Amino acid sequence: MDDLVRQAMAKWPHVPDCHGWLGLDSRGQWYMRDDRVQMLGAFQSGIAGAKGSALKHEKLMAFIDRNYECDAQGCWYFQNGPQRVYIELEVAPFIWRLDEHFLPTAHTGQCTTVLACLLDDVGRVYLDTPLGFGLVHSLDVGQVAQAVEQGLWTPEECLAQDLPERFHFVLSPQALESGA
Repeated sequence: MDDLVRQAMAKWPHVPDCHGWLGLDSRGQWYMRDDRVQMLGAFQSGIAGAKGSALKHEKLMAFIDRNYECDAQGCWYFQNGPQRVYIELEVAPFIWRLDEHFLPTAHTGQCTTVLACLLDDVGRVYLDTPLGFGLVHSLDVGQVAQAVEQGLWTPEECLAQDLPERFHFVLSPQALESGA
C-alpha cells in the first residue's frame, strides 16, 4: 500500500466505503461504473453496458493495482486514500498471465508460483497461488495445456459456483452490502 494512502487513512479514519463503482473483468481490465451504468444491472450480469467504461489511464490503473487488497469477509477493494472502493469481480480476484516457464503474473503485476490448477464446469481454468486465487487469462489457456501435457500441473475439476466460498472471495460486495 502506498505511504500517502496510509497517511490519508490516519488523517481521515471514518470515510464511508464505496460500492459498485469499480469492476474487474475476466481479462484483468478495470471498469468504472457510474450511477447510470449501475442501474443497467450487476457487473457480472452480462447485460450490455452494465460493465461500464474500461479504464485507460495507466497511472490510475497502477495506483489501483498497488492498493488492491482483501478484507476479512473476502471482499476485494482498492484503498483510495481514506476510502475503500470495493470491487465487483466478474469471475475471480486475480487474472493470471503466464510466462514461458508457466509462472503466473497477476493483473496487478505481482509474480507468484502455482499451488494448484482447477478446471470449472464451463471450461475456465484457475490457479491457486500463494498470492491468491484467480482465473487464467483466455489467451494463456494454451500454455496451461502445455503445462498439463508436460506433467507440471494436474487440473482439478470443480464447479464455478463453489469457488467463491472455497477460496474465500466475494464476487459482488455491493450485493453483499445491500443484502441482495
